[in-house]
Amino acid sequence: MSRQQLADMLPPDHFLLQPRQDSLLGVQEGHVDTSTLAAHDFDVDTRTGFMPPDPPLSRLPVQWELWETALDAAMHAKLQLAVKLDLTAEEKKSSESWREHVRQLPVVPTSELTHSELLLRRAHHVLTFIMHFYIYTLPLSSSVRIPEPISVPLVAISSHLQLPPVVTYSDNVLYNWDIIRPRAQNELGFEPPALDNLRSQDMFSGTIDEQEFYLASARIELRGVEALELMRATMDELFVGDEIAIRRITTYLHKLASIVHDLETILLNVRKGCDPNTFYHSIRPWFRGADSDPAHRKWVFEGVEQQPTHLSGPSAGQSALIHALDVFLGLDNCNVVEGGVTPDQRTLLRRMQIYMPRHHRNFLRHLSTNPRPVRTFVTQTKPDGELLDAYNSAVQSVKEFRDAHIKIVAIYIIGPAARERMELEHADPETQEVGKQVLKGTGGTDLVRFLKGVRDKTAEAIIEPTLQ
Repeated sequence: MSRQQLADMLPPDHFLLQPRQDSLLGVQEGHVDTSTLAAHDFDVDTRTGFMPPDPPLSRLPVQWELWETALDAAMHAKLQLAVKLDLTAEEKKSSESWREHVRQLPVVPTSELTHSELLLRRAHHVLTFIMHFYIYTLPLSSSVRIPEPISVPLVAISSHLQLPPVVTYSDNVLYNWDIIRPRAQNELGFEPPALDNLRSQDMFSGTIDEQEFYLASARIELRGVEALELMRATMDELFVGDEIAIRRITTYLHKLASIVHDLETILLNVRKGCDPNTFYHSIRPWFRGADSDPAHRKWVFEGVEQQPTHLSGPSAGQSALIHALDVFLGLDNCNVVEGGVTPDQRTLLRRMQIYMPRHHRNFLRHLSTNPRPVRTFVTQTKPDGELLDAYNSAVQSVKEFRDAHIKIVAIYIIGPAARERMELEHADPETQEVGKQVLKGTGGTDLVRFLKGVRDKTAEAIIEPTLQ
């Protein structure tokens, strides 16, 4: 079916006839946009989910080339973390020279960026990467004062995007990828990228390990597209609610469980390309937020009247896909058994949504307002063992995914952190500060307690037959 034929079949106000949110995508008004589900509100693509259907911009136009060249210079010089134990005088000099260059940049206007969501995303990515390079090459004894050439445009751009001025999951994963090989194309556009046809655009360490860490999350996002479609199909059947709908929902929930198991496999496969010690010592420190700064320094944005307050680093908890699974299955507010997630932990989950693209926050809000939630349907429908088993299998798959996440955290953070504490026993006082802090995620959470609490809450959502 051609685009025009499809357009003729739809009412003029149908969302598929609305233009893309960004003119750079090349879809003109009146042409059918079959690549998104309500692009204006949610920016969720039927082929790539929460990732954009095409590789994100890899460079800003010439007006903002100074930012791009500053980022290029940092990556090309292979700037080193200030907490690196064997940091040489030459490496310190290289970092300070680059920081001086950043301080001398002009404050470039941002008004023309606001016409394009894609430009704003790229600008946020570039400026936050520069900022994190700047902060984490500073000696721990130095205060953190982000110079105006970075702080002023970054805060302005972040305001337009309704994002905090800090590296987020979307900067590292959603809007930081490209394809290796050309993709096939049909009348509706390019095919979604294969899971083995991805590469990262920009990195702090320039290592394959860092790329594999980002791409593991990107592959999870792409594999999760089918889960989003199953959610939509299930919600359609929930409004019917007859015996045929029950059978279909049962099938969809079993399939959803299978997909979540695939996500677990992809997550665990990060071990094949990302070395734990390399990640902990050479990658993870680059994208810590202010609330996990090793020296507990306050970040000051020079030239900005109202100082930002939300400055946690990127976290898997900022993935809208995982939140969508929770909301869809009714796990985010489940109180079946005493002792689930605490109010503080639930607040942390909500806080992670501040760091998501605003369209994805809208999607989660829309999903949470579903008038007939699947969990309610399962508990209120006349006893149906197959439906209950299907729902519980989906919940169990999410619980097992969280088990896998805890396993990865143990391998990549808890283990290396324990070894680091032992190595720092006889280190100099400045370096010892790294080993004294409570183990936190890059998003600022008390890592182990938080993850286990969320995992246990998920396990408690299993519905026992006696509760029906």
